[in-house]
Amino acid sequence: MRRSPLPDTRRRLVRAMSPLIGFALVAYAALVGGLYLFQRQMLYLPDKTRPELAGLAELGVREVTLSTEDGLSLLSWYLQGHPGRPVVAYFHGNGGHIGYRVERLLRFAREGYGVLMVEYRGYGGNPGTPTEAGFYADARAALDFLDRERVAPNRLVLYGESLGSGVAVELAAQHEIAALILEAPPTSVAEVAQCHFPYVPAARLVIDRFDSLSRIGKVGAPILVLHGDRDRVVPIRFGRALLSAAPEPKEGWFAPEAGHEDLARYGALEAVIAFIERRLGG
Repeated sequence: MRRSPLPDTRRRLVRAMSPLIGFALVAYAALVGGLYLFQRQMLYLPDKTRPELAGLAELGVREVTLSTEDGLSLLSWYLQGHPGRPVVAYFHGNGGHIGYRVERLLRFAREGYGVLMVEYRGYGGNPGTPTEAGFYADARAALDFLDRERVAPNRLVLYGESLGSGVAVELAAQHEIAALILEAPPTSVAEVAQCHFPYVPAARLVIDRFDSLSRIGKVGAPILVLHGDRDRVVPIRFGRALLSAAPEPKEGWFAPEAGHEDLARYGALEAVIAFIERRLGG
């Protein structure tokens, strides 16, 4: 009886494919290893130059130093504001430095608000290396500064932009504040990483997780979530999920045409001012 050639064909095919399979496995392992080893370089994108006050000094904005529990002295900006008005502690996102957010400071200043533009370690000429634990220490130093400035909790608004929302939620879950504002917030860095790298176990690789979803339920202040429908960096479903998990009182403001970095162009700051005025009693 004639022997079928099929087994020999399969063996030849396996031999031919083996190098390709091996190369694919090596490439996949290199991708996963690279994502793990260089994740902080991908997450933190600081401008390390010192931001200049320039004309802001004429408005009363001054450079201040935040002293962290691990011995760092961090340059930040502070505007005292009018007596009795809210004070906004602003935690910016993962890119640039506080100088990139001047228009936000100016908008709040027009309302008579006090503003602390918090600058992180490793950003804006500050010493240190960015990490999640380090950012939380920087934020606690910010609250210590505002406490020395006699800012009462019922006047304090925490504003978290993108990655900074994780910092703001961490503080709000542990401290009495007047309101919490979250702009384009991720539920966690791990979940957003998995969204962008669906073919690798990205969520398991993330070191600095900024897990707001697990903390938002502990916030005792009114919450406002702002997000753009066209956000490709932190898709809007993450902001909606965080809002859904948040306790009352809470509000959502969603801009159909906005992306990740242009919410102010579509009226986000006006929505923020209206929220603060409603919640803090004018």
